[in-house]
Amino acid sequence: MEKDLARIALFAALIAILGVIPKIALGFGVPITAQSLGVMLAGAVLGARRGGLAVLLFVFAVALGLPLLAGGRGGPGVFVGPSTGFIIGFPVAAFVTGLVVERLRMVPPAISAGLGAFIGGILVMYAFGTVGMAIVLKKSLVEAALLNTAYIPGDLLKAGLTGMLIAAVAKLRPEMLSWYRASGQRI
Repeated sequence: MEKDLARIALFAALIAILGVIPKIALGFGVPITAQSLGVMLAGAVLGARRGGLAVLLFVFAVALGLPLLAGGRGGPGVFVGPSTGFIIGFPVAAFVTGLVVERLRMVPPAISAGLGAFIGGILVMYAFGTVGMAIVLKKSLVEAALLNTAYIPGDLLKAGLTGMLIAAVAKLRPEMLSWYRASGQRI
């Protein structure tokens, strides 16, 4: 129990630390950041439940006003800006990423984690982000989805990096991946 809480807190902190990496501002108010990599990694390392809780802890800290989002943003105001859909979608994205790796535990970790990051960290996150952008920016869903195409190359790289990192962790420290350890798989 204590180890689970420590890992949840650790991944919430990792997402916050990734916010220190300078953001790339885009004209429509949703920056490109490294924090989505942290969301993908939380789900891929911790699994669905713990990964979702780690990211929920991060979002809760942001809601309380801690300036943890890229660029030092935090507080209730971030939930009425163009990024709101992405922020609200973070915990769901981590949960889905973890769910995919748990369900595909017999598949090589690079593939299961990369696919999980793609489905959870891109498809699910973009679904939330597109709806949020459409509402806040008063755009159609198609227009908001087209704005999201700016993020695709970087997020594909993040999903691939997630797969590679998880494969390395599975080889070097498999005890860190409870979903992997339970499969009895060997590399």
